[in-house]
Amino acid sequence: MQELDWIGNRARLTPEAEAVADAARKKTWSYAELNQRSTAAAAWLLKRGIQKGDRVALLAPNHICYFDLFFACAKIGAIFVPINWRLAGEEIEYILQDCTPKLAGVHPSFRGRMEDIPFLQTIYFAVEREEYLENTEWIPVEAKLSSLDPLAIIYTGGTTGKAKGVVLSYQSIFYNAVNTIMSWNLTSHDVTITYMPLFHTGGLNALSIPLLLIGGKVVLADDYRPEEAVRYLIDYQCTIILLVPTMYHMMIRTEVFQKQTFSPSIVFLSGGAPCPLEIYAEFERKGLQFKEGYGLTEAGPNNFYMDLQKVHGKRGSVGQPMLLNEVKIIRTDGSETAPDETGELLLKGKHLFTSYWNNAEATAEVLHFGWLHTGDLARRDRDGFYYIAGRKKDMIITGGENVYPLEVEHWISSLPQVSETAVVGIPDAKWGEKVTAFIVLQNKTSLTLEELKQHCQVKLGSYKIPKEIIFLKELPKTPVGKIDKNQLKQFGMKQV
Repeated sequence: MQELDWIGNRARLTPEAEAVADAARKKTWSYAELNQRSTAAAAWLLKRGIQKGDRVALLAPNHICYFDLFFACAKIGAIFVPINWRLAGEEIEYILQDCTPKLAGVHPSFRGRMEDIPFLQTIYFAVEREEYLENTEWIPVEAKLSSLDPLAIIYTGGTTGKAKGVVLSYQSIFYNAVNTIMSWNLTSHDVTITYMPLFHTGGLNALSIPLLLIGGKVVLADDYRPEEAVRYLIDYQCTIILLVPTMYHMMIRTEVFQKQTFSPSIVFLSGGAPCPLEIYAEFERKGLQFKEGYGLTEAGPNNFYMDLQKVHGKRGSVGQPMLLNEVKIIRTDGSETAPDETGELLLKGKHLFTSYWNNAEATAEVLHFGWLHTGDLARRDRDGFYYIAGRKKDMIITGGENVYPLEVEHWISSLPQVSETAVVGIPDAKWGEKVTAFIVLQNKTSLTLEELKQHCQVKLGSYKIPKEIIFLKELPKTPVGKIDKNQLKQFGMKQV
């Protein structure tokens, strides 16, 4: 269907406009060039027998080949499967065996990984040679395409078991893009830099695809270095950027960030994990626009809009539901919560995923009557603004009381000695679970348990105050950069 050839239609409207830039290679492609590349890639795939519904995998850093192959798959009805290169060889092999791609592109920087993944050796092609661009003869697509057909499978991090393949249809990706454009007021004048890995929904769907549909510009960057990131923001005149809290944590501590005068029109977005309030304070000190979002691979990932004029009075809020999706919070009995009451967050809209690939049981666990049960805890204040309280499975029950780790983490992070922190519940014979804080200190600082308790007593109830501190040089992260609380809990149990 011509209407599903998004990049072809965009190239028809604004062929000469700059679409994608590679920051490291200092190369830029127009919309006409991006469409030519994806058209050639589509013809190349068809010549190699790729048909509607076949999977095409990609193992690469942030590189133009992501858009070549994504839009090529969109043109012919194939299913694009970006692979998380941070995973171990066995984990990647599991994903490939699960989705069974007919072809897989591999970037030279990961050529050494081939030895660990025998499955790849029979189906891979080298993306650095861009051999898929050599064919310029178009082959007509005979398969009929529908907006409900699957377009991409993005695998979740798999911290609670085997990774699950989240199936996103044309409709899912399109409605997330349109909802984002309309709710966030994106225009063709917007420019973003994509450091979030493109194998992750935050890299591909949060800003990259929405901006390419509206005619904006996407700057690709890899190997995040905060000083360099600040320079790229200025050089490319970025108007909006999405990073995870860890990246912002690194950025605000650089000399170049402290000295740089940014355009006040830049919007800094934080996603992927709840953002420490100290980061809000640092951007506010510099007079910069900073706000937080919420999403997940199964929904968007964009679901909320935060009015920049309301951030100061609603610090920590992800905002209000966007234009084209519904949100509600429920108790364990399924009834909706009252204002300021914490419950499970549910989402609904045409941006939701279709299913988990080859996993009907897991799909049925989270999708009920059109509502996605996220497994995340949230509350809504009396003005209709939403706040994420953390994962349902991360809630700590100590002495019969519920403790939401994020509340404790935010307050601990306000201590100047603290660089990073995570709070988990460790099994305990007396309390059921013992509130335990894992802390990374700033260089040349110290903190005692008594000092921490005194600080917490100012704002937190006694049952929320950590009963133990474990100091680490760094917090373990999942393959997508989130703090791995499973690892922390296992480590804490060994210390008891």
